[in-house]
Amino acid sequence: MSLAGKVAVVTGGSRGIGRAIVLELARQGASVAFCHAGDEQASATLAELEALSSGVAFSADVSDEGQLEAFFAISLEALGPASILVNNAGILRESPLVDTRIEDFDRVIAVNLRGSFLAARAFARQAGPHAATQRRIVNIASDLGILGREHMAAYTASKGAIIALTRSLALELAPHTLVNAIAPGSIETDMTSPAQMSPEQLAKDMDTPLARFGQPQDIAAMAAYLAGPNANFITGQCFGVNGGSVLH
Repeated sequence: MSLAGKVAVVTGGSRGIGRAIVLELARQGASVAFCHAGDEQASATLAELEALSSGVAFSADVSDEGQLEAFFAISLEALGPASILVNNAGILRESPLVDTRIEDFDRVIAVNLRGSFLAARAFARQAGPHAATQRRIVNIASDLGILGREHMAAYTASKGAIIALTRSLALELAPHTLVNAIAPGSIETDMTSPAQMSPEQLAKDMDTPLARFGQPQDIAAMAAYLAGPNANFITGQCFGVNGGSVLH
């Protein structure tokens, strides 16, 4: 198990991509702490995690500094110092620019971007300026942070900013912490359900060379790779796991 003895922290880990990442890291031997936004699926995910490895779950709004720091304190107390952080928590709001409410724009930026910043800062502070072992941060961005998409100004802006944040943190935290991003394409989760996205947007998501949605495990596999020993000379990169969406 390539991550045996490691402690990982995952934000937004109760369902979808986050759940797949939590369970994949656990399968590879890591102890895992994950937070969630009061999600009813969290207890089931925690049970699956504990069948594989040590784990802890905590309800926290990642955009709230106090709640996020409390989550990191719980993780430290329960599992020990973390050497892996996966910033996965994210939300989507779809609306034309002229109809976008400022509170919706601010909420998307707060969860997706501010949450990633706060978690990275808490993670870096926990180790101090000179970590004894090489640590990893994996940020979950999106192919739409590269491509853009109409009616998704807040979401695309937040995900593009995560890619820029990844590069800045890779420079600042080297050589003790490697920082990379994954830019998923359309993955079959609650976020890509008809309840969250319009038929027009879903049709665009299918318009890729592979002409299908990816699965959460596709992203989990890349996250585990970037967290593992075979990725020890990779930093500041953004990896597209997107079915070729950026080729258009």
